[in-house]
Amino acid sequence: MASSPQDWIGKRETRSDRLDPAHAERIAATLDRAAPAEGDSLAPLWHWAYFQIPVPPSGTGPDGHIAPGGFLPKSAGDTRMWAGGRVEFHQPFKVGVGAERSSEILAVQEKVGRAGKLLFVTVGHEYRQAGELCISEEQDIVYKAPAPPRLSLDKPVKDAEWSQAVTPSPLLLFRYSAVTFNGHRIHYDHPYTTSVEGYPDLVVHGPLIATLMLQAFLEANPGLRPKKLSYRGLRPLTVNKSFNVEGRMDGESRALLWAANEDGPAHEAEIEFEEK
Repeated sequence: MASSPQDWIGKRETRSDRLDPAHAERIAATLDRAAPAEGDSLAPLWHWAYFQIPVPPSGTGPDGHIAPGGFLPKSAGDTRMWAGGRVEFHQPFKVGVGAERSSEILAVQEKVGRAGKLLFVTVGHEYRQAGELCISEEQDIVYKAPAPPRLSLDKPVKDAEWSQAVTPSPLLLFRYSAVTFNGHRIHYDHPYTTSVEGYPDLVVHGPLIATLMLQAFLEANPGLRPKKLSYRGLRPLTVNKSFNVEGRMDGESRALLWAANEDGPAHEAEIEFEEK
């Protein structure tokens, strides 16, 4: 048994899944987009709704996440969130075909931030289908003591070349939690969210915001496909409060993406792309 967070570095796990067309249809309904048929390519970042580990309630912590201490480190009393990551797209997944995810704890770092001590855990994933590498990514997970969140950011929002408005309803948050099997209570349990983790209202999922930012880019630029994406959260967005997912080109094969509202930017990303 690992005795400190550093002891988790190098820990591995593997998860297999079939990219079920019925589940792809549920993801599409959640995002209000057309559903792919069996054999079609899975839209970028929809893979986050697969490869989930269905633990029973007894295997979850007070926050609704899978209880730490198995694959992820323990951090007593801290809340846990997905802070950002980097994704490299090698080739599209095919709907209806089996696939495998290999995961490894790559790094564990302790830092001190505005809200006190932070523990950053970097998880690496490689996704393969029929033995071929489809996606490689790193996810940054942060553990922190409960503290009032930053609700605004005094930073200018860039001029956008494309923009989509989003009003995150309770139904959208519920459905995205359901299709990703995300039990974190800040997305659906208002009393817990406000009294324990200190948010003013239910919180929009970081992976959902990243998906919406990339989706807006692809719909504004249908002749392009993503090669690499890096993204990070700056502050939370909450239910029923509208925001825009926007972007602009930043060179011949690079674009900047962001999510923002009247309180400033909330999430940002960079994408490298190529022509189809």
